[in-house]
Amino acid sequence: MTVAVPPAGRKPRLPRTPSAARLAPARRPDAAALTAALLGWYDRHRRVLPWRAPAGVRADPYAVWLSEIMLQQTTVKAVVPYFRTFTAAFPTVRDLAAAELDSVLRLWAGLGYYARARNLHACARAVAERHGGVFPGTVDALRALPGIGDYTANAIAAIAFDVPVVPIDGNVERVLTRLHALEEELPGGKPRLRALADALEPAGRAGDFAQALMDLGATICTPKSPACVLCPWSEPCAARRRGDPEGFPRKAPKKEGTLRRGAAFVAVRGDGAVLVRSRPEKGLLGGMTEVPTTAWSADFSPQNALDHAPGLDAVAPGWRRLPGVVTHVFTHFPLELFVFVAAVPAGVDAPAGTRWVAQGDIAGEAFPNVMRKVLAHAGIDPKPAPPDPSPRISKPKRSPR
Repeated sequence: MTVAVPPAGRKPRLPRTPSAARLAPARRPDAAALTAALLGWYDRHRRVLPWRAPAGVRADPYAVWLSEIMLQQTTVKAVVPYFRTFTAAFPTVRDLAAAELDSVLRLWAGLGYYARARNLHACARAVAERHGGVFPGTVDALRALPGIGDYTANAIAAIAFDVPVVPIDGNVERVLTRLHALEEELPGGKPRLRALADALEPAGRAGDFAQALMDLGATICTPKSPACVLCPWSEPCAARRRGDPEGFPRKAPKKEGTLRRGAAFVAVRGDGAVLVRSRPEKGLLGGMTEVPTTAWSADFSPQNALDHAPGLDAVAPGWRRLPGVVTHVFTHFPLELFVFVAAVPAGVDAPAGTRWVAQGDIAGEAFPNVMRKVLAHAGIDPKPAPPDPSPRISKPKRSPR
């Protein structure tokens, strides 16, 4: 490299290296520029979803609410067929409010996190009773409804009523923490993240802006291998400039719950019927259908399983334990179930609190996923297929801007 010789008394100035140029801080655009860039991208690449209103059409609050509840901790692909089935069975919030909870749970079976279904039904009734079947249009009024927290209230308010608020879900967390290279761990850093989101609140098109953030996180700013070259915020993104976008968001280590164990009893009658019962309305898997089980505890011993299943010995004295265990992970704890099976003569009455269900009707029962695993382990087809084939979902074209 040739360096020009300066006049006497002055130090030579070295040319700037390309790597130094890349590391130079970029001038961050203001909120208006960020908003304009994202909305421009969204207008070209917005996803087509069954609950999303077409461009220029006001969103249906019922569809927005139903989809947001279903999408909690669940993928779009899994939700689409359930959403279509629910809206076919319950076209309006009044129809859902008038339905029996058991009917709602049956349609929800297989989607998981069943407290959502109970809250969904309670919320529909609250909207019908308190608001005449019309969703309220403010964040505070929405938050006062059963099963609606901060995020869901903000999402409905923004998307359905164009209230200038930014809902923050997992996708939006990822986008904003990368944009600002937020070092604070979540969930402790959520107040700071909320402030960064509020600074981006657009003066108009709040619903489009909220959905644009969601789409960006779902299709471009993905957890692994984000397509930064296609991102409308590529230039101002601090994490991209650092070269470690996958390192955001920073998250505190999760605390694992204590492993619980229990036993599940699959009794099959001579005519093929299976013995089941309904769980209590309140609590984990409330109101769902299950085969009889023991309590689930950390100190459970399978050797004494039948001692904790009162009444079942009268139905079938010859229980046989199957090899292996059924494993399932709930939000707060993992579970292992030892499965016992027994053949019961036709005509045997069900003990108090239980009932016989024909195998042909099992698919229509509100079995949670853990019980479907138990039935499958016992050789019974639980038919956990989604209610309808999942239609194709339009995604943004992965082409340069």
